[in-house]
Amino acid sequence: MYAILLAYITAFVLTYLAIPPIIRVAIEKGLYDKPNDRSAHRTPTPSLGGIGIFAGMVCAIVLWTPLGYFGELQYILAAFVIIFLTGIQDDLLPLSPNKKLLGQLLSAVILVVWSHLKITSFYGVFNIYILPPFPSFLLSLVLIMGIVNSFNLIDGINGLAGAVGLLACGSLGFWFHMAGYPELAVMAFSLAGSLSAFLRYNFLKNARIFMGDTGSLLVGTVCAILTVKFVELNGGPALLGDFSFHAAPAIAVGVLFLPLFDTFRVFTRRLMERRSPFSPDRKHVHHILIDFGLSHLQATSALITLNILLLVFLVTMNHLGNATLLLIELGVAAAFSYLLYKMEERIKRKKRKRAA
Repeated sequence: MYAILLAYITAFVLTYLAIPPIIRVAIEKGLYDKPNDRSAHRTPTPSLGGIGIFAGMVCAIVLWTPLGYFGELQYILAAFVIIFLTGIQDDLLPLSPNKKLLGQLLSAVILVVWSHLKITSFYGVFNIYILPPFPSFLLSLVLIMGIVNSFNLIDGINGLAGAVGLLACGSLGFWFHMAGYPELAVMAFSLAGSLSAFLRYNFLKNARIFMGDTGSLLVGTVCAILTVKFVELNGGPALLGDFSFHAAPAIAVGVLFLPLFDTFRVFTRRLMERRSPFSPDRKHVHHILIDFGLSHLQATSALITLNILLLVFLVTMNHLGNATLLLIELGVAAAFSYLLYKMEERIKRKKRKRAA
């Protein structure tokens, strides 16, 4: 317990102290995120907050991870460094989507091959249980990169990516602590501490700094690690008692519902429009809420409240099993998509009236 608290405090203090100098340097050097036609902000804003998040989190993990618990830590830290370098280069000198994906792929391969971060079973979903090695390898890569990209894509308004990351780290970190996995709890609460400090500067009417790709890719990577570990540990024989979930995959989807829902929705929409799934637009859920008239703080609060309510429901209804809960999640996603469609229609009507 003390290691978790110290990890959170260490990460919080280091990130909190690191961000003001980062803001000053960014302003002096002109390292801004300048608004464009897709931006939700209207003033140039430094976008190097991920540097502070990375520094606070990694230092806390190295300091407070219990000795002898984490044999794969060196590989996880290597993956963090690669994803950090990919993100910082994209923030300073934008990378092409292919180069960005290459950095994510390299980080994911390290996690899957050397740290053994793998999904080894479907846990009865589609009547599939144990996965052969190669399908397990491919699925794990796709899942990790999917989660990483989902955080990158949802980072569009003040506080949203940080709040979703904080929800994931807080909920999963608490479970790892209670279930007896202090090394994973330390990782989760280290990022939670850094994100808490970052949100002090970001979750404002006029954000002082953004996390940028450096931060969103890192948050996505950590959440991918925690999510896969959560699913795998619930399916293994080592966990007994009140902390085991019968529907861990469905609950994991619930933890990351917002980024996964938004990514699947916009990718499907772009493909249906015969565009690249990575082509930029203003069709993300947060863009629609902003265009509908909500402020950044209102949109973030509404979305994170929805995610929390869904997660509480899934945990409470865990006994229903994966198949039922996944169907419920699909129903929630379909209903939310329909609501967003109606909001877009109303936005279009307002624009036509103004133009008339």
